Amino acid sequence: MPQPLPLEPSLLLKVIDQEQAKRKAQNRLRDYQPYPKQAEFHAAGASFRERLLMAANQVGKTLGAGAEVAIHATGRYPDWWVGKVFDKPGSMWVSGVTGESTRDNPQRILYGSLGSPGTGMLPKDAIKDKASRRGLADALDTLVVRHGGGGDVQTGETLIGFKSYDQGREKWQGPTLLLVWFDEEPPPDIYTEGLTRTNVAMGPVFLTFTPLLGMSEVVKRFLIDKVEGTHVTRMAIEEAPHYTAEQRKAIIASYPAHEREARARGVPTMGSGRVFPIEEEFIKVEAFPIPDHWPQLGGLDFGWDHPSAGVRMAWDRDSDILYVTACHRAREQTPLVFAGSVKPWGTWLPWAWPHDGLQHDKGSGEQLAHQYKGHGLNMLAQRATFEDGTNGLEAGISEMLDRMQTGRLKVFSHLNDWFEEFRLYHRKDGLIVKLSDDLMSATRYAMMMRRFAAVRLKKTRFVDTQSAGWLG
Repeated sequence: MPQPLPLEPSLLLKVIDQEQAKRKAQNRLRDYQPYPKQAEFHAAGASFRERLLMAANQVGKTLGAGAEVAIHATGRYPDWWVGKVFDKPGSMWVSGVTGESTRDNPQRILYGSLGSPGTGMLPKDAIKDKASRRGLADALDTLVVRHGGGGDVQTGETLIGFKSYDQGREKWQGPTLLLVWFDEEPPPDIYTEGLTRTNVAMGPVFLTFTPLLGMSEVVKRFLIDKVEGTHVTRMAIEEAPHYTAEQRKAIIASYPAHEREARARGVPTMGSGRVFPIEEEFIKVEAFPIPDHWPQLGGLDFGWDHPSAGVRMAWDRDSDILYVTACHRAREQTPLVFAGSVKPWGTWLPWAWPHDGLQHDKGSGEQLAHQYKGHGLNMLAQRATFEDGTNGLEAGISEMLDRMQTGRLKVFSHLNDWFEEFRLYHRKDGLIVKLSDDLMSATRYAMMMRRFAAVRLKKTRFVDTQSAGWLG
């Protein structure tokens, strides 16, 4: 029998290259290497049932979530994986706003195009069967995925169902699921139903979206209520390495001003406007040692159901620049516990406080400000006011904004809790929304009372820049 003629070396290399490219295209999961923020999102699954990847447009949020679904569905956990691990297959749901958006986004990321199955995150050898969705071209209803590594070694099958929010809450009732992925923000009733479907297995449930709906119920659950078991990963366009600096600049400039922070940095669009419409990079500074001759003081906002909050502020009087150098925020902390948390900033530090510090405790009858003094904080003798004796909220906000715009209010860049509030602080119908504003308020009180800031000396406790007096 005649033997086939060998290919010329150049043709052989071409055939090999084509085969390698084909195999690579049909097993994208094997080569998936997450960006740092995608890796943070995956890792959080080991500890948190509900996760939100709140990100800029086109930075890889859907790709990252699709990779995680594929990893769980196939059981092919990479060596670097530190997130949630399932030891058996089951049923999962993947969803979007409409049937079309589910088809065009999560389905495409997982399956690839219908003409090229296996070119998404699910390897071709893992796709066993599929069923089409009625009435919508190229849309899938379900996928059957081999679980257990591919090839001859199989341990079962995973069923992936494709859902959409426009099907209504009733279509989200019924089965017990291992996992639910919401691609784009769902209505609250749909989210609750999806979460309920995973109660037996206890999740995970995760969401990937750009927060264009503002402070919705779902966003509030993660950012303000911070329900136990929830985790938020933020991803800005600057954290997507596939863009150059020039491309990022052009993309950000192309967005409407009122959507720029949401689309470029994953910051929720805020009602009728953010209180401080300032790029946070403009007020951020790297931490540095505070010069000994700069006076400092603390600002305190009392809380219980909402967090108590404190900031430490330093004042460069020569340039009239205020620096927020430390912050602390905690819910349901007694005066004793809160004072213990901030006393390491310096027992000599003067503290500014608001008018509700004059209120008397129902149990002891003692003023709230006196309770904090009793636990070692040097509380100023009077509540926070401007020099003329007024204490208007809008006046304080106006001065803070003016200082930000003119470079005279800076914040150490590592103070993540402070910047979280800064991003969410917003107005609705022209009025400031009093939610998650504790550190903003503490900063305002310290700014108002900077005339009583003190300089720490080596041999004496402090020198106050103007005699303030102290609570007796």
